[in-house]
Amino acid sequence: MRAMVIHEYGDPDVLQPMDLPMPEPAAGEVRVRVHAVSVNPVDTKWRRGGPFKTFPVVLGWDVSGVVESLGPGVTDFAVGDEVFGMVRFPAEGRAYADYVTAPVTDIARKPAGLSHAQAAAMTLAPLTVVQAFDRLELQAGQTILIHAAAGGVGHFAVQLAKTRGARVIATASAPNHDFVRSLGADEIVDYRARPFEEQVSDVDAVLDTVGGDTTTRSVGVVRPGGHLVTIAAQAPAEAAAQRGITAERILVHPSRAQLEFLAGEFTAGRLTPHVSQTFALEQVAEAHRAIETGRTVGKIVLDVMR
Repeated sequence: MRAMVIHEYGDPDVLQPMDLPMPEPAAGEVRVRVHAVSVNPVDTKWRRGGPFKTFPVVLGWDVSGVVESLGPGVTDFAVGDEVFGMVRFPAEGRAYADYVTAPVTDIARKPAGLSHAQAAAMTLAPLTVVQAFDRLELQAGQTILIHAAAGGVGHFAVQLAKTRGARVIATASAPNHDFVRSLGADEIVDYRARPFEEQVSDVDAVLDTVGGDTTTRSVGVVRPGGHLVTIAAQAPAEAAAQRGITAERILVHPSRAQLEFLAGEFTAGRLTPHVSQTFALEQVAEAHRAIETGRTVGKIVLDVMR
């Protein structure tokens, strides 16, 4: 089968095609014929220097496709089921390929009205949001600041915060204001025009997807007793403690139950994944370059069937 692999860490050109044996599902797994794979910033980060010690490595975790075969003991999926999920993260996902094996705990049935490209996009990013909001204990009536609201995680965060009944303040550059507003943001802050901390104060929660000094500067806009979750930097624990808030960094984990929740939100019309660009599997290096500009809107997806 086709796969895009890395034999070493480096720039996008280290992603190379390779013919690999067909993977066989172990107990509790299924083999999926991959239709689409979502690309995330973590893909590019781990291509440059990840946790893997042996090569070749097949990156990719976010997948949508069709179940082709069942491993021993699998009874809750059938051959022909359309499924989506985040496979084995943070271990090697091996999704940049024609076929991937997936634990049944990491996948869910794809809603009929959701394309494979949309379904692949609706995995790591919104799972991150659900898990972040659980840590933030985000509730109706609270105000949350969401950084990079037009991005892969951010555009899901705005929508899911609104379904919780929260008031959303979103940071975005001016060209993306209309898009972020269409997601339901109550207030949009142009962080390029003026520092966000001069425009925002006393929020109940912050979701930081940017990192760097954005994380540390965010501490000052949270009310005492509030919460900050970052997915992009070390949590500024000392500064947070001085202000009387909690701050933590999270790493997303697979969850079939949360995928099913997301599927339900899509079916109910409360959640829509935005796919801004698609590439062929062999164009994955180009997809990585697009991610690394830091200017992508919504999600980038590989169309493996192209």
